[in-house]
Amino acid sequence: MKHIKTFAILLALTAAPAAFAAESMDGMDMKPAGHAKQSPKPVAAEIRKIHLDTGKVTLKHGAIDNLGMGAMTMTFAVKDKASLKNFKEGQSVLAVFDMVDGQPTVVDLRSK
Repeated sequence: MKHIKTFAILLALTAAPAAFAAESMDGMDMKPAGHAKQSPKPVAAEIRKIHLDTGKVTLKHGAIDNLGMGAMTMTFAVKDKASLKNFKEGQSVLAVFDMVDGQPTVVDLRSK
């Protein structure tokens, strides 16, 4: 009988902190962290090809963190298509990428 009382006391002491913790969190607006969207940052790139007719540019670029893309060479739509006439193939640039209409897009392109 003595062991049962000791076990009951230990069980109560073990459960007490969890009960207090649960009670203290009542009313708190706890939301899962999830993946917070990163803000677009300039990425170093090299212009490989300019497609004036389609308003696209092929870039060899570094990692694009806000889109979760690693470094690679890829063709992108450009938000300001007219700005492409200010650049030339082989030029080093800083590009800002974001999703536009569900597609990765160059939203800003500047000389490096």
